[in-house]
Amino acid sequence: MSSVVLKSGTIVTSTDQYVADIVCEDGIIRAIGKDLAVPLGATVLDCSGQYVFPGGIDGHTHMELPFMGTVSADDFYTGTAAALAGGTTTIIDFIIPGRNQSLLEARDLTMANAKKSCCDYGLHMSVTWFGDQVRREMAEVYHKDGIQSFKIFTAYRGSIGVDDIELVGVLDAAHELGALVTSHCEHGDAIVALQQRLLAQGKTEPKYHAHSRPSYLEGEATGRVIALARAAGAARNGHDSKAADAQALYIVHLTCKESMDAVYRATAEGQKVWVETCPQYLLLDDSVYDKPDFEGAAYVMSPPIRPKGHQDYLWNALSAGLIHHVATDHCPFRQADQKTMGLGNFTKIPNGAAGVENRMALLYTYGVAAGRISLQQFVNVTSTQAAKIFGLYPRKGCIAVGADADLLVYDPTGTSTISAKTHHHNVDRNIFEGFELKGRVSHTIAQGKVQWQDGQLRVERGSGRYLRRT
Repeated sequence: MSSVVLKSGTIVTSTDQYVADIVCEDGIIRAIGKDLAVPLGATVLDCSGQYVFPGGIDGHTHMELPFMGTVSADDFYTGTAAALAGGTTTIIDFIIPGRNQSLLEARDLTMANAKKSCCDYGLHMSVTWFGDQVRREMAEVYHKDGIQSFKIFTAYRGSIGVDDIELVGVLDAAHELGALVTSHCEHGDAIVALQQRLLAQGKTEPKYHAHSRPSYLEGEATGRVIALARAAGAARNGHDSKAADAQALYIVHLTCKESMDAVYRATAEGQKVWVETCPQYLLLDDSVYDKPDFEGAAYVMSPPIRPKGHQDYLWNALSAGLIHHVATDHCPFRQADQKTMGLGNFTKIPNGAAGVENRMALLYTYGVAAGRISLQQFVNVTSTQAAKIFGLYPRKGCIAVGADADLLVYDPTGTSTISAKTHHHNVDRNIFEGFELKGRVSHTIAQGKVQWQDGQLRVERGSGRYLRRT
């Protein structure tokens, strides 16, 4: 029997805040209260003056993802170790089949890779084509594997993107299962046309990645996916569907005003649309692409970083409760030998960046400490709502007797500076290089074990558990 006792911390949940002790035994929270007895042999952590949050949940990561001719630089071991160093105790990664590949074949490969994880993990299933086989396989992974969310891409045409007819098929199949559809929203065909035009003009540098994927094309695709979710409902019901009858949607990594406006309209009409954004879209602007010596390539991701103005719009939506989760889209590629694949052609730069270690401290610093969101909102968007949306609550995302003992102890008096020289991501760049942080993760407890303490990782390869979601 292993026990950890957190003494006198300020416990913060999505709805509450109070000082108490927490007793964790065998990976479960067993008791919460004042002056609790310490079990014999327990590890005792003095949390006086520190916050105790539910362990972070990052609902959008891509560990060892084959993509654009290479593989993302963090595998499931290094990526989850970095997550624990930053206070995230659960990730939800993606199975991404190739075009016409069996979902089950892709599932087996990803699940085999994920066994090296050192924190708990769930999986989303991406649907990159559609037909009777896919419909059957969606049902199998939903019922057998507890995969209750299916992702579609409206970008990446010709590889993993789907057309509108396929998209409606996915929406319909998910509705039959009671599953959630998540969507990467960009107008894939228009992007290809813009890319070709820019390259023909000799415009090959990283900054043209952003020029080829303007915000209005994300806004168009967001509105279209929302409308198709409603159309799928109309087809099922045999009549014009009310917004409330539409398939529920979750928009991943939303970046811009146009997309947020499409969500506002749908929500006002009664349609259920959950929204995710990421720290890079809250904290960076497109001036990063002007860095000299190909350094702008480090920031090439899709959708791209937006011009100034969009960030404040997203912060306002976050504070108003209309952005439900801040994830990372963690998908790192090394500058030295991966991003340079796009020298002379921005369309060849692998899309993605690291962030899983920095998310919690960034959102505390530039959200809570900056007065943009409350402590309770911080917990809600980094943990609780993701647990509820993705079928992990109340096992995850809360501090309650019977919940998993996944906890983040945060010292608000600490400071640090983000740097690729000190992060635990397996990559040579950090898109938040030089960002000053207020507070620090002093301890991460996952599965009832202290896995990060005062700058030292204590992780075990393969100790992470696969989470079947309901």
